[in-house]
Amino acid sequence: MERNRIIKEEVGKLLRAGYVAEVQYTEWLSNVVVVPKTVGKWRMCTDFTDLSKACPADPYSLPQIDLLVDSTTGCAPFSMMDAYQGYHQIFMVEED
Repeated sequence: MERNRIIKEEVGKLLRAGYVAEVQYTEWLSNVVVVPKTVGKWRMCTDFTDLSKACPADPYSLPQIDLLVDSTTGCAPFSMMDAYQGYHQIFMVEED
């Protein structure tokens, strides 16, 4: 199946880059899903729903999205980008 091949390739890239490591006994398990990109390629995503439920809520409120959108009135257009390499540059200590 193509999705299995995509997952295997992506996990291989993450292992070689040192972004992930193989563990014998995991404390958390998050499923991966493969979703189509607009350019006909595929993207592997991790579903962290269960992990998010276990994390404590932030003690402060986040801005309301409608206020953020309204505040961009009159601004230049913004674009989206695939920040794959940028996302994986968040350093963590090994025991975490």
